[in-house]
Amino acid sequence: MIHDAFEDFVAALSPMTALMGLDLGEKTIGVAVSDRMRTVASPLETVRRKKFTLDSARLIEIVTDREIGGLLLGLPRNMDGTEGPRCQSTRAFARNMMRLTDLPIGFWDERLSTVAAEKALLEADTTRKRRGQVIDHVAAGYILQGALDRLHFL
Repeated sequence: MIHDAFEDFVAALSPMTALMGLDLGEKTIGVAVSDRMRTVASPLETVRRKKFTLDSARLIEIVTDREIGGLLLGLPRNMDGTEGPRCQSTRAFARNMMRLTDLPIGFWDERLSTVAAEKALLEADTTRKRRGQVIDHVAAGYILQGALDRLHFL
């Protein structure tokens, strides 16, 4: 089920299960996962987008292997908080994923997550080539960590 309100998403989660955060781009999907206590997000991998069936198959494989209890998608709102075409695309992806899994699916405002990830990688003196390889799943880690931090205040 898809939950627009973060509180509803949290209420639908099974206890002691990890979460998976996704940073959906046009060409890639950044993937991060949490621990079962939902305290730490770890960037996992970047899935190169091909077709939804192939992309979703890889995501479901991760869900199964890591015993994920919920999916959290970064929602790319405009800086003024409105939703544009990229938000519509993210919501369509969520609807398509809902057909493949019974897990709760939620959204997290991802404004500036890629900027924060880029800054962290620059501060770590990561080469341009390496930044290009990891930026998406590092951004997914920022998205998921923001949600995990909020989760502990509910």
